[in-house]
Amino acid sequence: MKHKTTEPLPRLRAHELSSVRGGRTPFEHVSFEVHAGELWQITGANGAGKSTLLRMLAGLMPSSSGRIEFNNQPIQYDRSVYHQQLLFIGHKPAVKAELTALENVYWQRRLSGDKTAQQDSSSDWDLLETIGLLGLEDEVTGRLSAGQQRRVALTRLWHSQAPLWILDEPFTALDVKGIAMLQQRFQTHLGQGGSIVMTSHQALSLASLNPKQRHLGETYANAMGAQS
Repeated sequence: MKHKTTEPLPRLRAHELSSVRGGRTPFEHVSFEVHAGELWQITGANGAGKSTLLRMLAGLMPSSSGRIEFNNQPIQYDRSVYHQQLLFIGHKPAVKAELTALENVYWQRRLSGDKTAQQDSSSDWDLLETIGLLGLEDEVTGRLSAGQQRRVALTRLWHSQAPLWILDEPFTALDVKGIAMLQQRFQTHLGQGGSIVMTSHQALSLASLNPKQRHLGETYANAMGAQS
């Protein structure tokens, strides 16, 4: 007698998602499933709706149609629980410009729920060294370069316990070394059973990440072609 093998449930499921905004339909009928240990890269031209899709997946804006499930439950079922399991980083740095780099790292820990976080801790200093900001720890973040501010924002990836990361253009303003560092962090997260959904105009150079891709843009391209 053969035993049926049970397929693991997806961590995140998007089913027939559509976006209609101001008479435009950037995308429609978008479906895919994200499992533990998987990285999904959302691709498409500017205006195809990549950031919109990520915000939908993060529960930050409604879809025009379709549904999103996390661990087999609609994300609307309990948004607070969902957001505790999620780390979303948009394409803006989202750091406090008036705080120093070190202070930003501390408050990011606190806001992520780390009750053991202490100001000026050795772990925060180690993290600044890891991301290449040692020596700039006392600099007001608003005076840092765009790439340095991005690194401060991305320190959340090193202390987040969330299994699902949704990242909008995480490589923006980073140099080659910063991109390589970030991809190594992705590899660690995936190896621990985490999942990542991200957009990027850049190809991932670390082959072991083995990204799956969902391309957006056919609906938008067809609509633009019909208008020309």
